[in-house]
Amino acid sequence: MKQLKMLSLGLLCTAMSAQADEFSLGVGAMVTASPYVETQARVLPVPVLGYEGDHGYFRGLAGGVYLWNDARHTLSVNAYYLPLQYDPDDSDNDAMKRLDKRRSTLMAGMGYRYKHPVWGHLRLEISGDTLNNSNGILGDMGYLYPITLGAWRLAPGAGVTWTSGNHNDYYYGISASESARSGLAQYQPGSSWTPYVEMSVNYRFNENWRAFFIARGIALSSEVRNSPMVSDDVSGMLMTGASYVF
Repeated sequence: MKQLKMLSLGLLCTAMSAQADEFSLGVGAMVTASPYVETQARVLPVPVLGYEGDHGYFRGLAGGVYLWNDARHTLSVNAYYLPLQYDPDDSDNDAMKRLDKRRSTLMAGMGYRYKHPVWGHLRLEISGDTLNNSNGILGDMGYLYPITLGAWRLAPGAGVTWTSGNHNDYYYGISASESARSGLAQYQPGSSWTPYVEMSVNYRFNENWRAFFIARGIALSSEVRNSPMVSDDVSGMLMTGASYVF
């Protein structure tokens, strides 16, 4: 498992979905390992605050307002935290220590979901960096097949993520000044397409207590793999936690 390239808003929303006018509170942990050369894995505590209403929602690291929400269609304006980052102090490689820091950011955009009771769910999202860190844009198209088995709710899925050149350049590019300091080759990646598979699992212990597990695995695009900063070919994340529903 390697560094999370894009923590999908849709993945979180699927795993932490709730009934209308329902509040939940809990705690979770997210594990990401870095694709960057000689950089250690990160474990992040994640507050689990959930709300589902007729006009909006908040689920973990994501929130939004519904523009259209019925049994089949959901159109929303969304915002979510993207935890991807690089700190030179975290690397054990001398050249990597001479690079600039890459910061995590807040993404915002729009999402659409079509929900069919037999054939599953189609998910479309587009979002942009709101903090001017990368000025990047992320797009996502995914398919989910929710399955309910008693107290269990599973949602396997697959899809593809598009990342703009600005996003890839900020997180994986090496500028001329960085190249001069570090000795690493200058590198400017373009936009890329990345396929992925995912799984989210919910378990309801009783009317109030629930647990969830989220996993995603992707194959890094050649634009990312070819960066002198990167040492791995695949990426992924794990997140798990529990919550109390009021």
